[in-house]
Amino acid sequence: MRAYDLIKKKRDGGVLAPEELRFLALGAANGTVADEQLAAFLMAVFFRGLAGGRELPAFLEAMLHSGRVVDLSAISGRKVDKHSTGGVGDKISLPLAPLVAACGVRVPMVSGRGLGHTGGTLDKLESIPGFRVDLPLSRFVELVGTVGACLIGQTEEIAPADRKLYALRDATATVESIPLIASSILSKKLAEGIDALVLDVKVGRGAFMKTVAEARELARTMVQLCRAMGRDCTALLTAMDEPLGEAVGNAVEVTESVEILRGGGPADVRELTLLLGVEMLLAGGAARTEGEAREKLTAALADGRALRKFAEIVEAQEGDPRCVTDPSRLPQPRQRREIHAKRSGFLVSLDAEEVGLAAVELGAGRARKEDRVDPAAGLLLRKRRGDEVRAGETLAELHGASEARLDAGALRFAKAVQVGDEPPPPAPLVLERIAG
Repeated sequence: MRAYDLIKKKRDGGVLAPEELRFLALGAANGTVADEQLAAFLMAVFFRGLAGGRELPAFLEAMLHSGRVVDLSAISGRKVDKHSTGGVGDKISLPLAPLVAACGVRVPMVSGRGLGHTGGTLDKLESIPGFRVDLPLSRFVELVGTVGACLIGQTEEIAPADRKLYALRDATATVESIPLIASSILSKKLAEGIDALVLDVKVGRGAFMKTVAEARELARTMVQLCRAMGRDCTALLTAMDEPLGEAVGNAVEVTESVEILRGGGPADVRELTLLLGVEMLLAGGAARTEGEAREKLTAALADGRALRKFAEIVEAQEGDPRCVTDPSRLPQPRQRREIHAKRSGFLVSLDAEEVGLAAVELGAGRARKEDRVDPAAGLLLRKRRGDEVRAGETLAELHGASEARLDAGALRFAKAVQVGDEPPPPAPLVLERIAG
């Protein structure tokens, strides 16, 4: 078998056989297929696609088995994870994992880092002093069994073909391909040993998918792929025109997550946490109806079990559990600056992408993968879309390490804000649910 022949076949619209896709995936993982040939294959897929009934499941299977697939079968109960396609202020995994675990569903979670205007779960968790996201897989399995949840990053053992192809997609303008996005996400998620997956597919200015049609296509592709692989899957399409919640950054989002686990926090963060939690409890067999699932989740928030579970997770992953009871122990910014409204009216729009880029300017995110993040940097939104504002009122509080950082963040944040004379119409949080 030669990579050249397979590239040509796909370029010309042919359908690759499972063994041919396996050859390419393993070649990506072990280096036996050259980078330039892999790049050519990715471009061929970008234009020709992968047939959903045959090629795509076979390609995912090959990607998945290019590395280790964790076996959690010795642990009782169904194992369920959640994946978000990424947004601004999207800290949902932090309160969701302990909340669902507190309700009896095992949550093995392999997460990612922030890049561009979107934040990453690992960066937020690492703002907790000592918290380790680089645990060996043996410890990951142990904690899923004993604690009920564990949140780590992708290891060298999990989906090595995806690591290679992901880097090449980023360098060759082949990122925006539904088959490549779906196989990349699911090769990592299914390697965790899960029985079911709940997807949060973001839609809007601050999301990767800008339109409902694009998000729906991605969601349906992933739901169908999961089912083809023998796993249950549901997807929620959720709004990301404005940031989620009031905190955007790392330590500030941990603090907001703790507020949610205490039964408070912004209404949109709380509601989305509960909605995704309902899906996870249903998938995990911990509830038979949506009403029963929601009742269990709200009870775990009210009686403190979810907050205690988060502290247990933090301590098990070598973080400082005192940060859960006292978030002031989290990294604090060297400097703060308030941004004030220039005119009175209503906050008509708060562009999520621009707010995310403001956080990057402040030091909370990455423009490039190798950039370091400042765990204390970020911003707090004092006004949200639809709020009435008066000239001189505080719109946001910026956190940064220097005046230069604050200046850059303020310039970018100004581009996000639109104040008008009339309040905007209400915007739904959940746009659609896809279950098959």
